[in-house]
Amino acid sequence: DRWFVDETYVKVNGVWRYVYRAVDQYGQVIDVLVSMRRDAQAARRFFRRALATLKVMPSEVVTDAAPVYPAVLDELIPSAWHHVERYANNRIEADHGQLKHRLRPMRGLRTDRTAGVVIAGHAFMQNLRRGHYEIGLEVPPALRVAAAFAELARAI
Repeated sequence: DRWFVDETYVKVNGVWRYVYRAVDQYGQVIDVLVSMRRDAQAARRFFRRALATLKVMPSEVVTDAAPVYPAVLDELIPSAWHHVERYANNRIEADHGQLKHRLRPMRGLRTDRTAGVVIAGHAFMQNLRRGHYEIGLEVPPALRVAAAFAELARAI
């Protein structure tokens, strides 16, 4: 598997926060993490969560040239090839645009917890629309979200 990992910024109650995100080669959002800092500790926490979520070790990790990634990747995923090349992480950069497009009309987030819930919910909906979950797959993509919620309501 190939993971594209990057961080972006969002404003939470007037303060900039970092959002770590990972997307695989199929466009599935693997995990998201809202952090106060952009350091090795935050990157380590993000990778541990992502690995626990997916339970699959990637063979390649594509990132930008942030200095914290090599040490964290060598520690947590030593077998993965760390690909750092200009424009290599365009997939995740473009994916950040989808998130920012969703957050813009909301006019800001008030707490870190709210930011985490909204961003994780956005990742879930994005994965659902792209067909990465078994729920709602038998309908056309335009109706997939409604069908998934109907299926979920029947299950509850």
